[in-house]
Amino acid sequence: MSARERILARLRAAEPGAPVMPPDVTAYYAQRPRLTPGERLQQLCARLRASRADVMVAQPAEWARVAADALHLRGVRRLALNSDVRADELAAALPPAMEAVRFDGPIERWKQDIFATIDAGFTPAAAGIAATGALLLNHGGALPRTLSLVPPISLVCVDARDLYDDLHHASSSQRWADDMPTNRVLVSSPSRTADIQQTLAYGAHGPRELIVVVIADGDRA
Repeated sequence: MSARERILARLRAAEPGAPVMPPDVTAYYAQRPRLTPGERLQQLCARLRASRADVMVAQPAEWARVAADALHLRGVRRLALNSDVRADELAAALPPAMEAVRFDGPIERWKQDIFATIDAGFTPAAAGIAATGALLLNHGGALPRTLSLVPPISLVCVDARDLYDDLHHASSSQRWADDMPTNRVLVSSPSRTADIQQTLAYGAHGPRELIVVVIADGDRA
């Protein structure tokens, strides 16, 4: 009998072990105290800023102007955005010198533009995760991944009502399993990388700047 056959014989003769039961993740998170809406907002902003994101909190009626001002200060001339309510609000607030470029067709039609002439891209976030300071971007269909990946400046807005304590809180509350997009991404900082000498560089593999506008009403704004 060969070594291979001996090993297989021992494996076949071994008694099967007891099945391993998966942990009750829902029960674990259910016993953890929840943050208040104000604490979620404060924690998300603090952790994004610690990762070198420029974070602003604005009223629903003011967020688009605040975002447009941030882009104007950076000298943005062409902004790439999709076609939805948030994108329409932002486009209406842009100064005359800034062009809103709608990308609503196959990437082959606008690939050259977005790599060569676009200064910033806008993406609405589906959720914010306070525990890690991350923003959830649901890409696919009318919201291509390219908008948040290619332009040197990435602008993201998120509604304060869509902030959650942690990933489990967000996935269970929004029922992610029922509606999986083409690409689901968590973003917490500008693109960054480091070489063997541990020299940190921004923008080598994506946006060098991340601007975040949190839309909140009342005293939180």
